[in-house]
Amino acid sequence: MTRRDDPAAMPAKLRKRRCAVYTRKSTDEGLEKEFNSLDAQRESCEAYIASQRSEGWVLVHDRYDDGGVSGGTLERPALQRLLADIEAGLVDVIVCYKIDRLSRSLMDFSKLVQTFDANEVTFVSVTQSFNTTTSMGRLTLNILLSFAQYERELIGERVRDKVAASRARGMWMGGPVPLGYRVENRKLLVDEAGAATVNRVFEGFAEIGSGTKLLPILRAEGLVTKTGKPFDKSALYKLLVNRVYLGEAVHKGTSYPGEHAGIVPQELWDRVHAVLQESPRVRGGRSRGKAASLLRGLLFGADGRALSPTHTRKKGRLYRYYVSQSVLQGGANDATYRRLPAGEIEAVVMEQVRALLRQPEVVVGTWRAARAQAPDVTEDECREAIGRLDPLWDELFPAEQERIIRLLVERVTVGEAGAEIKLNLEGIAGLARDMAAKQKALAA
Repeated sequence: MTRRDDPAAMPAKLRKRRCAVYTRKSTDEGLEKEFNSLDAQRESCEAYIASQRSEGWVLVHDRYDDGGVSGGTLERPALQRLLADIEAGLVDVIVCYKIDRLSRSLMDFSKLVQTFDANEVTFVSVTQSFNTTTSMGRLTLNILLSFAQYERELIGERVRDKVAASRARGMWMGGPVPLGYRVENRKLLVDEAGAATVNRVFEGFAEIGSGTKLLPILRAEGLVTKTGKPFDKSALYKLLVNRVYLGEAVHKGTSYPGEHAGIVPQELWDRVHAVLQESPRVRGGRSRGKAASLLRGLLFGADGRALSPTHTRKKGRLYRYYVSQSVLQGGANDATYRRLPAGEIEAVVMEQVRALLRQPEVVVGTWRAARAQAPDVTEDECREAIGRLDPLWDELFPAEQERIIRLLVERVTVGEAGAEIKLNLEGIAGLARDMAAKQKALAA
């Protein structure tokens, strides 16, 4: 007869097995609900652990939930935290609702099993009965994983086919939103401030023909990319080749008519791409060899005859002049100024233009002209926009200076008394409107 208090007759104390529940959902859809897919998985796993209490199973209360993460990667926050706890010896059993919740990749799961074996951790799937410690269990596991990986790849193919079909219909399918657009109800809509920057970039490149020369101008004007950073060469050329601005949707190199409105006219796009097709070395050589003529078409003598730009080279040095049209055609000319050094007359004119732009009556006249097109422009905004031209002028390239002079000046007449300048208030107003609008967009 055996006594009840005999230690040999008492059952051995069960070893406590700490169980961690891991849950995962591939998308964010539905996670905001009070009871979501992750909660449903966890409830089933906790019920299974409770049923194994007689075997010493106890729940680890730390939650390992990955919401909105694909099973095709191991770079998941909760999974990495679980693996760290396994390495620290805090987990004995991993419980999942299904094997594909832990991984959909056969190779990745093989790595996980190696980690489990090294730390004497068991993996259990609530809905798929197998044991990773036996050869038959491993065979079953590999078969299930092969189907899980096949399913993941099949889903990927379906998604890619759906994206291709949607792009062929011109639909916006997500991704970085280009400068000049915003997204509403999954559709691209034109953002006016950004669209103005896009057009400025295209027009500047078509005129100058050099990204290197255009970048300082864009920085001087305070224009920035979608992320708020100044333009660099990479951002500039990515913008110039983006067919979204033509109102097209592009998928794997093929363009389709898009649902969204274009920003850049076809004629401007063609001019820019005619320049881009040339060798950068050829473009650079042409830009360097072209003599700037700030007052081309604006300079006249007291007799009303135009003075045209010309230049000559002596001993490798460039000399620029403005010469009476009559002299260029070989005729006689009795004007006081038959030939003017270009640098001197341009400096005199620009100094006078700067002085005129600072006069209150010019600012008021510009503001009144600007209000015809933009009623909300204030006098202070006009004054500030005009004032910003002065410190920026010397930083601009000759081609940009020439463009601005054509907006500011209507005519320059040279006589014995000096240079008489007639300003173009409409042009100044247009420039002031553009600069004020850009400044408002940057401040917004």
